[in-house]
Amino acid sequence: MKQTIDTPKAPAAIGPYSQAIEVNSFIYTSGQLPIDPTTGTFPEGGIQEQTRQSLENVRNILAEAGVGMENVVKTTVLLSDIADFGAMNEVYAQFFQAPYPARSAFAVKDLPKGALVEIEVVAAR
Repeated sequence: MKQTIDTPKAPAAIGPYSQAIEVNSFIYTSGQLPIDPTTGTFPEGGIQEQTRQSLENVRNILAEAGVGMENVVKTTVLLSDIADFGAMNEVYAQFFQAPYPARSAFAVKDLPKGALVEIEVVAAR
């Protein structure tokens, strides 16, 4: 049975999707843009500030579900420019500890609202 996870501490869904869904003890987040839920805008700065905000949004959604970043088993990182991979990775490393989750990272042509990064995760209870 699917259960919706929703928190005001992450950006509200702007379409027909949920912030996250839990099913069979797995939590699947939607891709999190670097939107500050209190202002509705991207943080000032570049890829590192946007990566931090995206991961804070993920962390807040997982907290609403009663789990933490240590429960993440898989991440997907979408970048508007693969040249930002190293700078993104520096911030990403601050949110995870060994054993690290599996990860895929892709450069895409464009992200919604002109974001530099979007991150989704799968966590296990």
